[in-house]
Amino acid sequence: MSFFDRFNGMTVNLLGAGVSNKPLVKKLADGGAKVIIRDKKTVAELGAVADEFASAGAQFVCGEDYLSDISGDLVFRSPGFRPDIAPLCAAVENGCQLTSEMEMFIENCPCPIIGLTGSDGKSTTTTLVANILRESGHNCFLGGNIGEPLLNRIDNIKKDDIIAVELSSFQLMTIDSPVTVAVIKNITPNHLNWHTDMDEYIEAKAKILKGAETAVLNYDDENCRKLSERFDGEILWFSRRELPASLNGAFLREGELIMRYEGKETFVIKTDEILLPGEHNAENYATAVCATWGKTTVEAVRKVAREFGGVKHRFQVVRRDGGITYYNSSIDSSPTRTAAAISSLKCPVNIICGGYDKNIPFEPLAQALVAHGKIKTVVLTGATMGKIKKALEDHPNFESSGIKVICAPDFKDAVIAAAGEAEPGEAVLLSPACASFDAFENFEKRGEFFAETVKGL
Repeated sequence: MSFFDRFNGMTVNLLGAGVSNKPLVKKLADGGAKVIIRDKKTVAELGAVADEFASAGAQFVCGEDYLSDISGDLVFRSPGFRPDIAPLCAAVENGCQLTSEMEMFIENCPCPIIGLTGSDGKSTTTTLVANILRESGHNCFLGGNIGEPLLNRIDNIKKDDIIAVELSSFQLMTIDSPVTVAVIKNITPNHLNWHTDMDEYIEAKAKILKGAETAVLNYDDENCRKLSERFDGEILWFSRRELPASLNGAFLREGELIMRYEGKETFVIKTDEILLPGEHNAENYATAVCATWGKTTVEAVRKVAREFGGVKHRFQVVRRDGGITYYNSSIDSSPTRTAAAISSLKCPVNIICGGYDKNIPFEPLAQALVAHGKIKTVVLTGATMGKIKKALEDHPNFESSGIKVICAPDFKDAVIAAAGEAEPGEAVLLSPACASFDAFENFEKRGEFFAETVKGL
């Protein structure tokens, strides 16, 4: 019997024809559900996707009024929809159950779940967790906000498997079922165009701790330390510096990654053996070691660390030509992510920043760029171009830094401008510190466009 047979005879609304809902259409229809796709795009604009859904028997409510008069048994919310908007509140009042792909998966998953959230480094660290578990012999499913839905795979998941899932604040707002191991990488200002304020954003992240057996938290992050006071289970800490002797967790000490547990210290790996560059990636490994502790081996961690070259769009080398290296780090949608990316580069850098405005402050970005010491050119683009320029010019050390600022509203022009400034021995880095939605459907499309552009120069 399939998990989806329980939807037989139900009317199920899917909000948005995106990544999280797309795989559910056929599964729900095969289980006997009446599936209604609700999307702001018209059926014609959905194109081949609509044809695929129609062939599975789905119906459509599209266009400007796609959220009006929602009725039926279930509404699957895509992560981009706030759960408290008026049409969804009305649907609940009319008897609909509001859920999401991830919410339903966690509620019904038969095996342990390692759930990971945070403002930066989620995707890389979640992938590391999965790779380390697999290297240790576990059957591990990787998914969530990283772009791989999980609910459509639930029939193939057994109780002895392990899930490594990345969870965004959007997803966590309505998740009440517990994960087994709850990981918070860090909490810095992000998505403040969507959340009402920073407090709501922190509370959304904090929901991952509810009911978890173990929490893995960043000792260097003040918000994580505050949230630890609410948690009654086991806490494993990670840090870029040595942890206090009373705490269990992984930390960096004199170029080595060390795990301390119940008073015993275990050497894991020298940080210069880790293929992914930068202290932030050493921190990602410290996080992954904590998240998998007791389920894996040090040898598995070492093998992954020496061989794993990174996730696409995350500090990805897309071209080396004429002594210039081009890096695609389109995933960097916040100032802290950009700060981490540039910290990995010791050569002169020509960086592209700017994009969709999430109402986050750019003073931390200006500080990171000015303090780096080898930022040669900053090419600004997109909706936040003016805000970042002002933050840079207002920095007290901006003029003495010698940084050249170029404004190129069009993204392709920005890429060409950054490449034009680069000389042998330098880097061109796409690390926008902003989301992509002012010009691209998502950060992947932005990264692909960057890669295609530099390959065609």
